Amino acid sequence: MKAIHPVWSVLIAIAVMFAQIFAVALPLTLLLGSDHPLLRPFGTVGITLASLGLIYLVRRFLYRRPWRGVGLERSWRAVPHLLIGVLAGAVAVTASSVLSVAFGVATWVSWDLLRPELPFLPLAIALALLGQAFPEELLWRGHLFDTLSDRLSPRAVLVVTSVVFGSLHIISQSAADTLGERLLYVLQAVALGFACGAARARMGTVWMAVGVHTGFHTGNLLLPTTDIRYDLQLVILTCTLGLTGLLLLTGRKGRGTAPPATSPAGLAQRGS
Repeated sequence: MKAIHPVWSVLIAIAVMFAQIFAVALPLTLLLGSDHPLLRPFGTVGITLASLGLIYLVRRFLYRRPWRGVGLERSWRAVPHLLIGVLAGAVAVTASSVLSVAFGVATWVSWDLLRPELPFLPLAIALALLGQAFPEELLWRGHLFDTLSDRLSPRAVLVVTSVVFGSLHIISQSAADTLGERLLYVLQAVALGFACGAARARMGTVWMAVGVHTGFHTGNLLLPTTDIRYDLQLVILTCTLGLTGLLLLTGRKGRGTAPPATSPAGLAQRGS
């Protein structure tokens, strides 16, 4: 097992994130065309497979770490953890939407516009799970969370993975128009990363983190809003996501943030 400096671990994770996107997007776009109806579903599955493959290769040949460290535990607990995470993420977004409408900074999307999209909601949620939630959480709260645990404290791991994950959203497509809104969009992405990281810390596996991330998208799909003051809506969403993360950390008794069994500290604790 090879220990790599945290800065290099973060840079490698960033490189993997872009590689898993462009390695799939560019060939498919050239092959199918940018407006082909199969581009998105094929691209989504491709990103998931690319994420699994790239992270496996990086851990195998660069870090020389076992795969189990990513927290992708295959057990009966995986499904309940995933579903609880979905509920937590969806509740955070729903609470934010309700508060935003109540405070007059957003309005509900018209039922006439939403109704035709309802039959496609399961597909949209599946695409969000496979195209964003699973590959991103496998990388940030799975692989990077594990590798940073060798050199950093549990609190520092949570902060670093959340901040770096959120900061990269400065280049994401969003409704943000001004610099201030873009920075607030980054802040809410940091809060999402914190909630997902808290789920990983709470359970010790990545499944609840995947669920929280999926629930975030599910909440937006089920109860969409139209912004009036997007900046204030982002502030409210940041608060509800941050509160969700704090609640997930409450009463964890150090279980999920203890050094993993694959790290030197974790092996020392296991042997004591």
